[in-house]
Amino acid sequence: MKVLCIGDIVGRPGREILAKSLGPFKEQHRVDFVIANGENAAGGSGILPKQAEEIYACGVDVITLGDHVWDKSDIYAYLNEQARIVRPINFPEGVPGKGWAISIAGNQVKIGVINLLGRTFMRYNVNCPFRALDAAVEHIKKETPVIFVDMHAETTSEKVAMGHYADGKVSCVFGTHTHVQTADDKILPQGTAYITDLGMSGPHNSVIGQNKEKIIQRFLTCMPHKFEVAEGDNILNGILVDVDEDTGKSRHITRIQQKE
Repeated sequence: MKVLCIGDIVGRPGREILAKSLGPFKEQHRVDFVIANGENAAGGSGILPKQAEEIYACGVDVITLGDHVWDKSDIYAYLNEQARIVRPINFPEGVPGKGWAISIAGNQVKIGVINLLGRTFMRYNVNCPFRALDAAVEHIKKETPVIFVDMHAETTSEKVAMGHYADGKVSCVFGTHTHVQTADDKILPQGTAYITDLGMSGPHNSVIGQNKEKIIQRFLTCMPHKFEVAEGDNILNGILVDVDEDTGKSRHITRIQQKE
């Protein structure tokens, strides 16, 4: 089966290229299931229920989040109500939402999706993502061997370490958060597909999705400048993974850079 994983959707430009490109891509490549990181879908920071519904309408099956999950308080109740959106599992108990989900692909195969948050150089003092992974995998494997993990983290080392730790336990570990696609897509020795970062979906002529002039001025002056999502030159980044639905092991991984 084929699973498409889409990098951080940034603001309206990210949602626009998703609406334009996802349907044709799914049809051309016979995609069975789509996972997308949506934590920057609302103006480049956070997500609202209306943006989540818009993303589902484009053909996404499960939305993952990250450290911007709490930026828009209107999403809190939605996280409890909607089973197809997951926030990082390693937040403390008692916060809204769930950190993993099991959904059914178009070919009727169950797929588990886990969202993790890294701890190095991140703003939240969350629980250990490695131990959180093990606990979630134990539950999900009772229903399916096909498991995809979004490791939302700042450093390459933490994401690479998670890939090796999860090798053979899950079908795929993909990194999000840095918005720059890495060129280290591979199948690890025990059958887990891996990439350090999917990249982002949104305005390519930017600084990680934001207006480049605003960012440059901040670096030059060390003064605060309000960030604005850039416009134009949209790109959809991600990976397409071919998975053996019986064993949960991945057979192939391909990096995706889909321009308008």
